[in-house]
Amino acid sequence: MENKIKRSWQPKKTPIQKEILAGITGFFAISYIIIVNPIILTDAGIPANLSVFATIFSSFIGSLIMGIWADAPIIITPGMGVNAFFTYTLVVGMDLTWEQAIAISIISSFLYMVIAFTPISEYLAQKIPQNLKIGITAGIGMFLVVLGLEKAGIVKSGGSRSLLAMGNLLAPEVILSLLGIMLTLILFLRRVPGDFIIGIIVISILGNIIGVKGSNVPNIRLTEISKYSEIVAQGDFSQLFTLKFLIAIFSMTMILVFESMGILEGLLPIKSQFKKAFQASSIAAFFSGFLGTSPTVAAAESASGIQSGGRRGAMAITSGLLFLAAIFLIPLLSFIPESAIAPVIIITGAIMMQQLRFVKFADFSEWFPTFLILVLIPLTSSISTGLAFGFIVYPICKLVVGNYKDVSKVMYVLSFLFLIQLICESIIGQ
Repeated sequence: MENKIKRSWQPKKTPIQKEILAGITGFFAISYIIIVNPIILTDAGIPANLSVFATIFSSFIGSLIMGIWADAPIIITPGMGVNAFFTYTLVVGMDLTWEQAIAISIISSFLYMVIAFTPISEYLAQKIPQNLKIGITAGIGMFLVVLGLEKAGIVKSGGSRSLLAMGNLLAPEVILSLLGIMLTLILFLRRVPGDFIIGIIVISILGNIIGVKGSNVPNIRLTEISKYSEIVAQGDFSQLFTLKFLIAIFSMTMILVFESMGILEGLLPIKSQFKKAFQASSIAAFFSGFLGTSPTVAAAESASGIQSGGRRGAMAITSGLLFLAAIFLIPLLSFIPESAIAPVIIITGAIMMQQLRFVKFADFSEWFPTFLILVLIPLTSSISTGLAFGFIVYPICKLVVGNYKDVSKVMYVLSFLFLIQLICESIIGQ
């Protein structure tokens, strides 16, 4: 978002019609999460035909909390990136059950609330280097790009020869994915309202015509809402005091706190909204675990609504109500192939990576720790690992160049804690 636009934002009320229009625009920009989040959580073992309701309800409630409590134009949804950490790091990587991952989400979100409702939040916001916050957002974006390319079939595992290799570009699903990327990109660049959802709909229609359907496409019916209670409040806290559990709680707490902090600082048109918006985000994240989904966060796609004139909570409330209304369109979601989802994941990742333009590239002691976060998150498929290396190396770089005074005491503490985390993860992995 251009600095010129940011400077033009003033802390004054805007007409309710403009806020509603901004809410509608923001909803269409992020509405793909209704489809994408359940598909990702399926790999964790949560049935997509049930987690779709959790996605809708958590987005509805979270956006209402943001609008009412913080009066801020920020849409709340299950986070892209956080859901990947939930699924591919906690469940697949650490061999936890989805119920245990839900318990970790609840505890981490509670700790997030503690930080948000105490002076710790403002203290951290001041002491954590801006470049590291940017690196977290961009690193998650890079991870999503790789994940999207894999779902599109454009890249695949390289086996023993390389990490990744080119997929079969002549395969129907890959051709459809490439067409989807071009279509969605054109719509996005032309700033067509509802660009992502239009791309999903068009490619889904083409996919069903030519017989391309993703293997993980959920079969969802509105009547299955009667079974939704099966994933509500299912957190398994039985392993709470095990080392693996504590490491996971620490990692997710760090992700929630610093990703949310970075996104809110980058998006909020009125900077005085930060404290309450941070609090609202933490409350929403806490409730999302009980609702049966990975933690909610502030959606980066809120920027589309803000660019449309959203300045207050009415925008978030409008988007929340639209999420609730979307529940009646659930039967249509079962026709969505992965070739329609992949372009959205890829472009969303690219949007998040745009934050790199604010990095101080000329100062290598600033850039290198940010670089480590950026590359290690996608290469290790672990957000916590990328965070750990970046936070550990940052004070070392500053000490080497003699700028130790630039490093706060908080950073030294966090660096030490991340070092302990890496050591513990290595011990558990043996």
